Amino acid sequence: MAIHQAYQQLVAALEKCYDSGEAKSIARIVFEDAFGIHNFSRQEALSPAQASQLREITARLLAHEPVQYILGIADFYGLKFKVDARVLIPRQETEELAHWMLETLERKVLTVLDIGTGSGCIPVTLKQQRPEWDVWAVDISQDALELAAENARMNGVELHLRQTDILDETLWAALGQFDAIASNPPYIPTREAALMPEHVKRFEPPLALFVDNEDPLVFYRAITRFAQMHLKPGSWLFFETNEFNAGEVAEWLRNQRFKEVELKRDLSGKERMVRGEWVSV
Repeated sequence: MAIHQAYQQLVAALEKCYDSGEAKSIARIVFEDAFGIHNFSRQEALSPAQASQLREITARLLAHEPVQYILGIADFYGLKFKVDARVLIPRQETEELAHWMLETLERKVLTVLDIGTGSGCIPVTLKQQRPEWDVWAVDISQDALELAAENARMNGVELHLRQTDILDETLWAALGQFDAIASNPPYIPTREAALMPEHVKRFEPPLALFVDNEDPLVFYRAITRFAQMHLKPGSWLFFETNEFNAGEVAEWLRNQRFKEVELKRDLSGKERMVRGEWVSV
């Protein structure tokens, strides 16, 4: 089968499960990342091995498995990251958070911490963009940290990685002082799991998604308290949120004596990021 026919057939198959724009985006990722093909109108045929691989990929996509997990790779801020079921798939909103950090923070030697790092997409990106920075990342999952270490090596940067449960305050003293702290913590109440897209529920790690129904902001509260003890005066705390809790997170920061608290909308116009400056008491 010719490349252009194979591409068109994949798009048509995916349009049964996804809208047209997303179907084309997924098909593009498959042809570029799996086969190294960037011109989808080429007349030459796929090799038998490529055709077989495409059939397998298509079947998994139609079962709602995310293309990033199928291919084992995700794009983030112009970089490639290994991903699998150990970590969340890096998303555009998190790219925007990393960009906001780079815009906000001064171009000097800084010490920065990412809490709940998962694939390491935030700290690897920061270190790649600002090699002079001293970048740390923590996660409760040792499996996630192992993948973050792979991604750091793959992108040619060095990070300080440490396993820790940020909800356990007895572990906080082992971490130092920072010029900026960032986190995209779990924030979805377990009661809302049924509302999640099928591909998220079935394939992405629940530990990185869900929190107890009683306090969906439990991680934001704990990380804010940690930041009050571990941010230097005049330093920044950055959060990724969902559109429904962003205002509450911002109000929480104001009540905890953070200054210049700001909500930021993502490219879809939804309030998805919050930052605040710690001036100290």
